[in-house]
Amino acid sequence: MERRHSLMGLAAGAALVIIIGALSCAINPVTGKKEFMLLSTGDELALGKQTDPEIVGSYGQYPDQALDGYVSDIGQKLGALSHRPDLEYSFKVLDSPVVNAFAVPGGFVYLTRGILAYLNDEAELAGVIGHEIGHIAARHSAQQYSRAQVAQLGLGIGAMVSKTFRKYAGLAEAGMTMLFLSFSRENERQADDLGVLYSSKAGYDARQMANMFVTLERLSPEEGRDGLPAWFSTHPNPPDRIAAIRKGAQEWQAENPQSRVAVNRNEYVRRLDGLVFGEDPRHGYVADQAFYHPGMTFRFPVPSGWKVNNTASQVQIFSADKDAVILLSLAAEKSPAEAAQAFVAGTKATVGSSASVQVNGLPAHRMAADVATDQGVVRALAYFIQKDGRVFAFLGFAAQARFDTYASAFERTLGGFATLTDAARINVKPERLGIRKTARQGSLRQALQGFGVAQDKLEAHAVLNGMKLDDTLPAGTLVKTVAK
Repeated sequence: MERRHSLMGLAAGAALVIIIGALSCAINPVTGKKEFMLLSTGDELALGKQTDPEIVGSYGQYPDQALDGYVSDIGQKLGALSHRPDLEYSFKVLDSPVVNAFAVPGGFVYLTRGILAYLNDEAELAGVIGHEIGHIAARHSAQQYSRAQVAQLGLGIGAMVSKTFRKYAGLAEAGMTMLFLSFSRENERQADDLGVLYSSKAGYDARQMANMFVTLERLSPEEGRDGLPAWFSTHPNPPDRIAAIRKGAQEWQAENPQSRVAVNRNEYVRRLDGLVFGEDPRHGYVADQAFYHPGMTFRFPVPSGWKVNNTASQVQIFSADKDAVILLSLAAEKSPAEAAQAFVAGTKATVGSSASVQVNGLPAHRMAADVATDQGVVRALAYFIQKDGRVFAFLGFAAQARFDTYASAFERTLGGFATLTDAARINVKPERLGIRKTARQGSLRQALQGFGVAQDKLEAHAVLNGMKLDDTLPAGTLVKTVAK
């Protein structure tokens, strides 16, 4: 009997493989070869449309319509020259300091203000956008998704932020989590080749695309600071990448001698004047073991040694051992009690205690509860706090067996939520890029010193400008500087 069931199971499994194989053959638009694929073009578009608002909600769109339109115009030109010109491409600038660009299936491309700050001409920008369009054209993300589905990968950021808490963790089950999956070096090489092809056909000198990778190597290791991975976290660096890009661009130009290729450095750099650089404290910042949010005027203490990850939709605070997490986000409900009830209904929590309280003069509801998850029982301390017409969901999670270790830290942090009144903490300003012009010929070092850049900031400014300090600059050269 056992053998019969075993054989039946093997037969069913074999049949499933055959069915998947029959349904998942697709022609790659770039190579023209058959490949394993579970997503149709319509599926890709649907996934992209689902993911787009989640990405914008999590990381924020940079509020500069002129810059966004400029990036989009170049992107649309490149998309029309790609292997998939039929897609309705979308290009957005995210309000993140992390140096990255990425794409999701269906034609959705994102560049952070962080990567725009480190690009130095329009040809570089076109190369980066072309690279991301290459991932879409060759269906690299769709391939990843298909493999993940078959392998039944858990697409989360860890046991502490499981799908049970997706509403509070701000994560999607399939869409956004693809951003945390790394491409293969083969995929990266192909996207580089396509970036060279598309940007060259659009009239740009694709050799400039290699300069971005020189800058990335000078910046490395660059870590994501707002939950978004940095470039090399999701784009592994193939060997000899820089040489291969330059070689490919030179070969294209040799084969198309009649084509004029542009760099457009000044046109690009002028667009960066006033761009927010680095972390924007107006969206929240950590100082003196406390988190401050000037816009929403609140503060709370941060446990010593815990890592704060501040996104547009949520503040995530992880313990040093990553076995506990504190999450702060806005609840949809209109009162603390309603938010508490929604939490219990959404997580099917077993409530240990529940009561209306005051938190530093603010109406709130405090709750302790256990929640069964795929990873076991998680214990939560939750405060739902009302302030200025909003309800904040402030939650501390740890595995049931570890909860007592973190109970006091949870209580101090959640119970420390208070109105921010310190003008010095409220009236903070971000650093911004300023575009300066050299008055005379000289080295970059001399130019930066003449602009008042501090000695210990010179090398960082050299990287920002894609130059070396001893490079000679003609009079009238535009130079990026950073100041408040």
